[in-house]
Formats: sequence, structure tokens, C-alpha cells
Amino acid sequence: MIYKIALADDWSQAMRRGAFAGSAKDKEDGFIHFSAAHQLIETLKLHYSDVACALALVAVEPDALGDALKWEPSRKGDLFPHLYGPLPTETARATLIAFYQSLADDNFAAVRHFIGGRGPLNLASKRGEA
Repeated sequence: MIYKIALADDWSQAMRRGAFAGSAKDKEDGFIHFSAAHQLIETLKLHYSDVACALALVAVEPDALGDALKWEPSRKGDLFPHLYGPLPTETARATLIAFYQSLADDNFAAVRHFIGGRGPLNLASKRGEA
């Protein structure tokens, strides 16, 4: 799996339209940024720790994206998946919606759980808020 981090409201709008055209940064760079599983937590820390609204972590099977997906060097020379074109929402295999702090709690336990393919945790129940 590869993972897209988006603002939850943007992902919700994309779900209604059937495709995600990308964030402002994606549009500026000319491709949709993704992270591989081993890159996801660092990407969250570097680019989303100050985001006050809910985030969507979207798991996508890379083979579903065809030739529009390219693995290219980025941070520290590591290869990152970049999608040259819109992301069809039907390719999403799982989505986790949460605020950054909930994702970061317990050393990113919810993110590790999600990456492990065990589905999303009920973060409200986990935090005693349900």
C-alpha cells in the first residue's frame, strides 16, 4: 500500500466527485504526493504537525494507479510515490480520519495499526471520549 495524507474536508469533497485532484502543494508540484508505509509517520511529523483540522490517511494499492504512478527521489534521496493525474477515490482501500494529535498519541500507534492493515482504531473510544 501507499498512503495519501489529505485534509479530511478535501477528501470528503473528492469522494463526492469521484476523484482527488490534489492539495495546493500537489498542484504546485504537478503531481499528487504519496508516502510508502515506512515514510508515512515522518511525512506526518514534517508536514502536518501544525494542521488544526482533521486529516484523512488514505491507503491505496499502487498497482491500481497504473503508469501514472512514478517512484521518484525526494527526501534524503528516498524514492517516493508520485501520481501524475487525479486519484480516483474508488482506488482507496481504507481511510482513517483523525486530528494530528490523535494520530501522534502513543508514538503514532493508530498510524502503525492502520499501516498494519488492521483497519482504523476507534480513536474516540481509545481516548475515553466515546
